[in-house]
Amino acid sequence: MANEQKAPETDATEQAQQAEQTVAEEVTAEEQAATEAEPVNEEGAPELQSVAELMSQLEVAQAEVASLKDQMLRSQAEAQNIRRRAEQDVEKAHKFGLEKFAGEMVEIVDNLERAIEAAGEDEAVKPIREGVEMTLNMFVSGLAKFNVEQVNPQGEAFDPALHQAMSMVPAPDAKPNTVVAVMQKGYTLHGRLIRPAMVMVAKG
Repeated sequence: MANEQKAPETDATEQAQQAEQTVAEEVTAEEQAATEAEPVNEEGAPELQSVAELMSQLEVAQAEVASLKDQMLRSQAEAQNIRRRAEQDVEKAHKFGLEKFAGEMVEIVDNLERAIEAAGEDEAVKPIREGVEMTLNMFVSGLAKFNVEQVNPQGEAFDPALHQAMSMVPAPDAKPNTVVAVMQKGYTLHGRLIRPAMVMVAKG
């Protein structure tokens, strides 16, 4: 009867020992898994980057971003400048592409004006003079359509930017530095001088 009572106690002890061993094995397995997941240093402690190292890396990244942003802005500004200069060059080419042609045409206008002055008031050549005047007016109007304008400063103040003084003459009835005679008219193209007016100026 004594042996039969000890058997159940032995089975319970063995079951308790097996349970403790199972729990110990599970804990050991978890520790090994955690150890393999985290790098360790020589002392067995996990290696974690310090806050200072993270801040340093952040500063380096921010500096690189700022540098790239600056390069991008400079590239955009340079591209805009190149495009603006190209547009200005095209605009100037459109405006002043006729400059040489206009320079040749104004000499024809000069010859037509000389022909009218030479004809005078002679009735015999009046039809010819009228025909030349008509041709001259058509020529001047045609040049004006392309922004070629005459500079005829008779009675105006002398302007060295538009006029070229041939001589200075006494002119009691005119203010000093006033244009008293126009020897040859000047011309501009879109406001740019292509030929100055040849003038005589009143002395001071």
